[in-house]
Amino acid sequence: MKSRIADLRCKEIINVTDGSRFGYVGDVEVDLDTGQICALVVPGRLRLFGLLGREEDRIFPWDSVRRFGEDIILVESGALRAGREERRRSRREG
Repeated sequence: MKSRIADLRCKEIINVTDGSRFGYVGDVEVDLDTGQICALVVPGRLRLFGLLGREEDRIFPWDSVRRFGEDIILVESGALRAGREERRRSRREG
């Protein structure tokens, strides 16, 4: 099965151990030196219809991905939470 990075946005991330649903892939972190995907990012949920901003983004390291399906991605462990500002800072430093 071949897939493009753009196709990942249509896939929902689900935890393999308890079946909890985290949401749809919103972004992908890529190592530009090697061209490999480092992590999948699910944007945080809106708080009070977006008036109070968003929750923190959830970052799933590539190591936690277990299976790809037609419309879902199964991950084994919980996500790392990182706010948008933390992600921007880490990109600038790294």
